[in-house]
Amino acid sequence: MNTDDKLPPLREVIAKHRLSAVKSLGQNFILDLNLTAKIVRQAGELQGFDILEIGPGPGALTRSLLAQGARKVIAIEKDVRCIGALEQIAEAYPNRLQIIEKDALNIDFIDYLKTPIRIVSNLPYNVSTRLLIRWLTPRHWPSYWDSLTLMFQQEVAERIVAKPGSKFYGRLSILTQWRCDAKIMMSLPPDAFKPAPKVSSAVVHFKALKKTRFEADQKILEMVVSLAFNKRRKMLRSSLKSLCPNIEKILENADIKPTQRAEEISLEKFCSLARTIKLNI
Repeated sequence: MNTDDKLPPLREVIAKHRLSAVKSLGQNFILDLNLTAKIVRQAGELQGFDILEIGPGPGALTRSLLAQGARKVIAIEKDVRCIGALEQIAEAYPNRLQIIEKDALNIDFIDYLKTPIRIVSNLPYNVSTRLLIRWLTPRHWPSYWDSLTLMFQQEVAERIVAKPGSKFYGRLSILTQWRCDAKIMMSLPPDAFKPAPKVSSAVVHFKALKKTRFEADQKILEMVVSLAFNKRRKMLRSSLKSLCPNIEKILENADIKPTQRAEEISLEKFCSLARTIKLNI
């Protein structure tokens, strides 16, 4: 990692700008630049890529992204206290850091990015799932991004990569694996963050597939999966009965037993069910 940017240690930056983490913003900062450099390496090659970062805080990951050769980093930060610290980084890396002081939930990221694009973030925990679902369910696929390298609470990471039969298997598993190869790259203990959260965290890398794994209408698949897992302890003939009056017949036509439960159904079978439902509504 390049150490010639002349930027002060992060603890000095936090003290200067009074950047104590705010729980309501889902903030947990990483101050170890060796660790952020390791996280950034999980994203692969950065040269020639625009990088989207959500919630940079005092800029530890931002510094590592720039030092590792990102063409440009677009940092979305809603906490005005952090802007001064980020502007100092921008001065050290002229024309390579753009700071957007907005709520990431309320903007169209593509307005600020040029392809090819990778997204690398220590996501604020309170918006991490909403942002991931947004990136996984654009109107058109393939999406504008090439890969995601994101920090989540460990349990959320386990849900993302879970297989059928696992207690973690659910909506996130289906939506992720339908369109991506996803892998947990590294886990971090609570003491890697300031302040330390109550749970461990994990970095997940998502590589976008050019085509979905199995054909399915996105809206129908999302609806089926949501209904099925909202009542995951019920048989599918019960949890999905609001979809169609003849849901048992539809399940059988999709080669699914009406007495099965959501956690038993593979991604391929869920896609088959979505296609069968589309023919019957």
